Parts: sequence; structure tokens; C-alpha cells
Amino acid sequence: MWPARPGETVGALRAFVLIALGTALMALSAKVNLPLPYVPMTLQTLVVLMIGAAYGWRLGSATMIAYLAEGAMGLPVFAGPVGGIAPLVGPTAGYLFGFVGAAFVTGWLAERGWDRSVALLFAAMAAGHILILAAGFGWLAFGLGLGVAKAWQVGLMPFIAASLVKNALGATLMPAARRIVDGR
Repeated sequence: MWPARPGETVGALRAFVLIALGTALMALSAKVNLPLPYVPMTLQTLVVLMIGAAYGWRLGSATMIAYLAEGAMGLPVFAGPVGGIAPLVGPTAGYLFGFVGAAFVTGWLAERGWDRSVALLFAAMAAGHILILAAGFGWLAFGLGLGVAKAWQVGLMPFIAASLVKNALGATLMPAARRIVDGR
């Protein structure tokens, strides 16, 4: 994604454009959702992990923070036509805040070469997914007081198979996207 040369610092304009593009992709991916009782299933986790892998840990994390800030300001960037503070303190809060950590971890691993192999990228994205799901599960179980059994049932189990599919899709798409961007 708009590669910098070795040793070149990320320019402010480049960072701004990539963050804006990333938050727009996040907002679009939130609109593709399957409503479930507590937390909708969206394409957001796929986009979070791909942004982390493409942008690296610094810019990927900054993009997720900007996305959360846009939502907190009331922009309708979250699943459904929703913006404001409610999603950041409701059932989706743990997952949303987990996006920052997932972009960080996936980006950090990608910067260390884990994005050059489908198998390693799958593992890096799996680490990001685990972080998102753990944050969401923890918030549902303890932050909202649903308890471990209910949080497991509504906040983890419905997402495991989809997470594996998204990991496979992301790990397959990233090398192809890199070839297009790099011109190879």
C-alpha cells in the first residue's frame, strides 16, 4: 500500500490518505453484516487484519484508533446505521477495542516477514482474531455481566468458523494484493 522506500519516514499526507482509506473500508465492511442477538457478524475483522498486514503495526493501529474516534464522534461507521458512544460501551465494545490490538499484532508480525507466506500470514491473522474474540468475550462475560457460559454461546461460538474462513481469505488475498501493488 503506497510503499515507502527503505529508510523513508511515512509522510503525513501518505499516512492521512491511508488512514482515511482504511477507515472507509472499515465503515463499508461494517455494513456487510449478519445480525445476531448480541453482536452482529461483519466483514470488519477481515479488513482489520488486512489493514494490519498491509500497513504495519503503527499505521494499522492508528487507523483503528481513527475508526473508533470517527464512530465516537457520531459518524455512522459501525454495524448498522450506528455511530456514537453506545457501540463503544455496549455488547460490541470489546470487539471494537480489540481491533486496535489485532491491527497491532498482525502488523507487527507482518513487519517481521509473516506476510510473505500464506501459512505464516494465516497464523498472524489468527493471532489477531484470537485477540479480537478474547476482548469481545471478556467484555460480554465480565464487562456486561453475561457470565462465561452465555458469553461463550453468543460472543464466541458463532464466530469461530467465520474467523477461520476470513483468515484463509485474508492470507490468500494479501500476497495477491502485494503482487499487484509491487508490480510483480
